[in-house]
Amino acid sequence: MIARSFRLLALGLTLWAVPFLQGCLPLVAAGAGTAAMVAVDRRQPEVVLGDQRIELTASSRIAEKLKDQVHVNITSFNYTVLLTGEALTAQTRSEVERLVAEIPQVKSVVNELQVSGLSSFGGRSNDTYLTGKIKAGFVSAGLFSPNDVKVVTEAGVAHLMGLVTRKEADDATEITRTTGGVQKVVRVFEYISAAPAR
Repeated sequence: MIARSFRLLALGLTLWAVPFLQGCLPLVAAGAGTAAMVAVDRRQPEVVLGDQRIELTASSRIAEKLKDQVHVNITSFNYTVLLTGEALTAQTRSEVERLVAEIPQVKSVVNELQVSGLSSFGGRSNDTYLTGKIKAGFVSAGLFSPNDVKVVTEAGVAHLMGLVTRKEADDATEITRTTGGVQKVVRVFEYISAAPAR
């Protein structure tokens, strides 16, 4: 109840500030978007911000140390970090994992990096398209809130993350598995006993 009140307060404060921030439309839009996302996220607001910080820190460290040796997508959810993409060597793959694991608050790293050449723009565009199809399937099915399951698609492999019940996880997996173009489903869920009231 307290968390919900905090989320509503954050959203209210963001919307209240809009008239006072003329000329700062991008900032206001980003702030309102973040507040709205926090309001419907099962994570605590400080965890959402912590996950964003982890992603930015990891991206910066990898770019600084490994430059063109990798193509990495970094997704942090509830302090669990999913790494997808490609690394040119096994050593580089391990180095990416080490760099991310050393970031404060990271509790685990799921390393799904493939040792191969870096993917093409076309391949990445197809993955974006597949992610959209999967999310549309979640909406059409109406079995759970699509906001509760994060989808990361890489080379046709759909990775599913979120704080979900076993039933929500199974429903999301089945919808994803039966989406045309999906080659494989990888579950990176954290399970809760019951879905919180909306």
